[in-house]
Amino acid sequence: MSVASRLCVAVGGSAGVVLLLAAPPAFAHSVEGMGGGLGAGLLHPLTGPDHLLAMVSVGIWGAELGAPAIWLFPVAFPLMMATGAVFGIIGVPLPATELLIALSVTVLGAMVALAQRLPLWVAASIIGVFALAHGHAHGVELPDAADALAFCIGFVVATGLLHALGIVIGLGIRWPSGFWAIRVCGILVAAAGCYFIYSYVEA
Repeated sequence: MSVASRLCVAVGGSAGVVLLLAAPPAFAHSVEGMGGGLGAGLLHPLTGPDHLLAMVSVGIWGAELGAPAIWLFPVAFPLMMATGAVFGIIGVPLPATELLIALSVTVLGAMVALAQRLPLWVAASIIGVFALAHGHAHGVELPDAADALAFCIGFVVATGLLHALGIVIGLGIRWPSGFWAIRVCGILVAAAGCYFIYSYVEA
């Protein structure tokens, strides 16, 4: 097994352990029973596969593109997500939020699979729109007893860690086996996004 493959297996295993320890046994976006404030914010992005896949994909795509995307994406996404969260908390509507989130998984997975090199402003705009939707969903789902600021800090920190995980995985592109493993991962993420879209349409 190559160095890149071992790295991906190790990272994937660690992520799985985190999810098993952190995720509640039921619904993707539920924060009931998780407590309020910072703890709920930290755990919230980990409990929804759509959020998790999109945020890790942002890091992978940034690593594929290299500088400045590798640091710009993980900065822009949490900032726009925090803006979306404020909109959600104060009740500003965002039409089809869940559809946008599902679409983000498909699009970001496809970007990873293709290692798509778009103009930086186009790529950043895509990241920004999807981040706004993810943040809005977090804000709307703020637990009643939670401190809004602590909750926002928590999910921004968790998002940054997921981006960092994606960057570590994305660096595996330097090795031939890692290159193809990331292509396959992107395809699987995009397929998961298609399922999320289908589920939204059928609901």
